[in-house]
Formats: sequence, structure tokens, C-alpha cells
Amino acid sequence: MFTGIVEELGEVTAKEDLGDFARFAIRGPVVTSDARHGDSIAVNGVCLTVVDVRPDGTFTTDVMGETLNRTSLRAVGVGSRVNLERAAAVNGRLGGHIVQGHVDGTGHIIARTPAEHWQVVRIALPTSLARYVVEKGSITVDGVSLTVSAVGHDWFEVSLIPTTLESTTLGAAEVGSQVNLEVDILAKYVERLLNPDDSSG
Repeated sequence: MFTGIVEELGEVTAKEDLGDFARFAIRGPVVTSDARHGDSIAVNGVCLTVVDVRPDGTFTTDVMGETLNRTSLRAVGVGSRVNLERAAAVNGRLGGHIVQGHVDGTGHIIARTPAEHWQVVRIALPTSLARYVVEKGSITVDGVSLTVSAVGHDWFEVSLIPTTLESTTLGAAEVGSQVNLEVDILAKYVERLLNPDDSSG
């Protein structure tokens, strides 16, 4: 489990195509400071398993073809910056919201509107996910826990504060950029409880 509070911006230092999966090497001295083989680290919101940790603060991880096909990680290459977060500690603070690291789908940025101290970012999302997104609710975008400020039929908006703009990949993401989306797990559970015979969710 994660909280959607990005700990550092990492950098992909190697990507090896191995047929039905890819092996990434990612530099992240903060998240590797106590990481071990088998630990979980969220990379742009995708929960991945650490294969090994190197002395230079780099860790390697294997990404299955299914994950590459369903997330924006397929477009990540050497030199790409990525949001990194270690799994939440049981005795830690839940600074964002409950995040599983299981991407529900991808969206893309359709507008950025600067304000005096923040930016409003509008993101298009699949209509199949729109029912889980509500104004003032939580959503995870590329691993960042955010509060929804407005919603439409097939889009939502978030307001990015200076810290988020400076400390995550969302600060440099351009219009058209693809992003990983994870909706609030509580919304999916509520839907399932209210519609126990509906297997579409």
C-alpha cells in the first residue's frame, strides 16, 4: 500500500527489452536507502518489485508485458524522470490517501491553466473510470495523490501547488502527456456492495 506522497524524482538509467517483459534500472537514492530484494516501490503510480539494489542508489525491477500495455511505463525510456514512493510503513502517517499501485487506466493532459500560486490541470480519462471520480474526492495521477477540483463527463481537474509542480513529474508534463490513473479504491468497493451482481466494475 502507498499514500500517493512522492518521495523523490528518480531517473531511468537503463531499460532492457526481454521479450514479454522489460527490466528497468532506476536511480533513486532516497527510496533505495533501506530497500531490499522483494520490496515494493511505486514508479509513476505502478507498484513494482525490487529485484536488486546497487551501491550507487539504483534499483532494478522487472515490468511484465501486461503492465507495459496498460500503463504509461511503455513510453518511459533512459533519461526519463519518474515519481518514486516506497510502500507505506504501518506506523507512518497517511499523508495522501490509500493507494494500491494498481493502475486502473491511463488518461492524458488536455489543458494547463496557470494561476498566481498554482496550476489547474485538466485530464481526460476513460468514461469507464469517470463514475469513480467526484469533486473533492481523491485520485492518483502518476503516483501523486490529488484532490479533484472539478469533473466533467470524460475529464477532471486538479490544482497543483508549487510543491507538487517542483517535486513530481507533473510539473513538467505537457499537454498531450499520458498519465497513469488510479481511482479511489473505496469508490469501487461501494459500487460493488451496491451492485453485487454487476461484474463490469
